Formats: sequence, C-alpha cells, structure tokens
Amino acid sequence: MNDSAPAVRLRVVTREVDAIDDVLAYADPHDPLVWSRRGDALAARGRALTFSAAAGGGGARDIAGWWREVVEAADIDDPVGLPGSGLVAFGALPFDPRPDARRRPGSAPGSFSVPRVIVGRRGSRSWVTAITAEPETPRAELPDVVGYGPHWSATVGPGALTPDGYERAVRAGIDAIAAGEVGKVVLARDLAGTVPADADLRRLVRALGSGYPDTWSFAVDGLIGASPETLVTVSGGTVTARVLAGTIARGADADADTAASLRLATSPKDLDEHGYAVRSVLEALRPSTSSLVAGEQPFMLKLPNVWHLATDVEGRLDAAASALDLVAALHPTAAVAGTPTTAALDVIRRLEPFDRGRYAGPVGWIDANGDGEWAIALRCAQFHLGDRDATSPIPFTAYAGAGIVNASDPELEMLETRVKFRPIVDALA
Repeated sequence: MNDSAPAVRLRVVTREVDAIDDVLAYADPHDPLVWSRRGDALAARGRALTFSAAAGGGGARDIAGWWREVVEAADIDDPVGLPGSGLVAFGALPFDPRPDARRRPGSAPGSFSVPRVIVGRRGSRSWVTAITAEPETPRAELPDVVGYGPHWSATVGPGALTPDGYERAVRAGIDAIAAGEVGKVVLARDLAGTVPADADLRRLVRALGSGYPDTWSFAVDGLIGASPETLVTVSGGTVTARVLAGTIARGADADADTAASLRLATSPKDLDEHGYAVRSVLEALRPSTSSLVAGEQPFMLKLPNVWHLATDVEGRLDAAASALDLVAALHPTAAVAGTPTTAALDVIRRLEPFDRGRYAGPVGWIDANGDGEWAIALRCAQFHLGDRDATSPIPFTAYAGAGIVNASDPELEMLETRVKFRPIVDALA
C-alpha cells in the first residue's frame, strides 16, 4: 500500500438541490477551490483527505494508485450521477514530474486533495456533496453563501527573467536546437506582484471566467487561471484532448484579424511546432486507448486576445486506466516542454532562472469512476498563501511561455509571451 494511503474510510453523500446561479459564491474568498467552464462549475471548501507525497513521489502516477485505494475504501451515496458529483478530488501538479526536479524557494509543490463540501452545477442541474472520514456522518447541505469582498487591484512588475533576459534565453534555446540537443523547447518568463492581504480571490476567478468563457477557469491551492488547453478529459470511457501550439495576436480590426489568422494558418514555423505537439499527445495516449483519431489539419481557435492552431484528439479508454493514468502518460507534452521531452526539460532547467512550480502542469479533478477533466495550467498565477503575516500583501508569480524551434525570432517570441500575459494581467488590474 502507498505510504500516503488513507488510514480512514471516506463517507460521501450527494443530493440534488434547486438550481444554483452563482456556484462561485460558495467558495472560500481567500483560498478558493473552483473549476468551471461555459456555465458548468464546481466550488469546494475544506479538506477531508490530502495526498501526502512520500520522498521522491507525488507525481500523477503515484497519485493514481493512491486514488484507487481511496475509492475502493469509500462509501459513496450519489443518486445524481453527473460529472463532478459523488467522490471528487482536485489537483494541481508540478510542471517537472521527475523525482529529482529542482524546487527553488517560493515554488509550489503538487497539491491533490478531497474537499469536505462540493457545490456543483452541470447544465440545469445543481447538487451538493458532503465528504467526511468515518465514523463522522456527512450531511449534504448547502454551506452559507459568502458575500464578495470589495474590488481590489494588484501591483505587477518584472520577475526573475526580464524581456531582454528572455530574448537571450530564446537565443540560447535556438543554439541548443542547432546543436541537435532538442528539436523544440518551450521557454517561459515570469512576472511578480502582490494583491492586498484581504483580497477576495474569487473576483479574479470570476473576471477570468467571464472574460474567457471557453477556457477552463480554475483555482486550486492558490493557483488561479483560465487555460484554453485541455490536457485530457475522460467521460464514460470517451477520451478527448485538445492540442494548442502556434499563436498569434488578434488583429485590431476585422481585416487585420483575418490577415493574422491567415499568417498563422500558413506559417511553416508554427505548423512545425504544432506538429511536434500533436505527435507527442498521440504517442502518449496510444498505449491506454483504442480508436484514437486526430484532425488531419489544425483548426483556428479564436480567443478574445489570440488565435491558436488547435487539434482535437478523441479515443476510447482502456478499462484498466483512469484520467490520472492518462495525465501521467501525457504530461509534459511537447506543447509546454518540447521534444525530446527529457532533453527539453534539461534545457528549460538550464535557461529559466526559476522553478515553474505548477505553471504548465496538470490541473483538474477526478471522480470515483476514474472520469475527470484536466487542463494544462496556462494563463495563470500562483498566489503564495502561506508563510506570511495575515496583514501582509499576498505575493504571486505569473507565467507565460512560447515554443522555440529553429526558425524562431527572439523578439517575436517575447512579444508572444506579452500577448499571453494579457488575460491574467488584465484580470488583476
């Protein structure tokens, strides 16, 4: 049995409730736990059980085995039976999954836990789930709504890697490609800032969700963002993933916007970058799936601030696998690391003067059936909620990156990161 296996049995009760308009209002203002997209939402409070990583553990593969043991021992009463009802755990895992991954001061380790209360909405139906450790008896009652705190704004400044420093890192990445070390490497830069000590962080979640409704809006253990990229979803045996690689800023008017999308759709550099990412996803999924198909050509995904090259992938899940098994197989993809993966991770360690923590790592949830929704943690910021005086501002670090291939231009890659920072920076304003 895993060293982190639970010593107690979880008891889970889910009950349907009247339609809930604002699920976010049930989350903790200062440490929200939220997952939402296109009106469907989960908001949770408390911790009933938390995965505690053994030395060298804590990756998705370790957690997948632990989760099976948790589910097998649990007593679950869930007549609702919708995605996100019943026993659910939420996670935000590190970008670098290797046991020897460097962890610099201020970075966040992986987080994976089962909440005590979950409020959910899927389509027109709403529910509440209560989770306790035996012998405590769960009562599936809606918690009190917490009113939103006042509006606030953040201070934001340069991080460890300035724009000039980023361009130098990109040049070094191109040199690594020319030397045959990697075929592609994804390099990120950071911004650092603070928000007021009493900031209601749900306001940031709401701003991102309303501004970017087609993305996954999330808040898990201080990691808050709105990701356009699905790492993997599993529902009733169907597996889907969306690969994004290749980006250009939206045009200022209709003609400029059309021209921008055409440039991206015909860019050899971006098409090569996208091809690397699609191949890495297909290779990772094949051992655990059947009937796997992907679009022959990428389509243009339009977001409020950028165009992306995108490819959807779909298949059927092997009966022995779960969403977490697929997360372990997929991450990190070429879209956020590069290729070959191990060599790209080594280049990233060498050229980025910070630990990414959970940025570009898997974020999402899994249920007792092994179904779940997992995104790549992009367009996000990590809020460092612990180890501070309660009256001190809350520090955060935001990240954005770009895929570097042989034809990359350092200045253009830096400008791409500026565009990708816009969602989180605008929402923090």
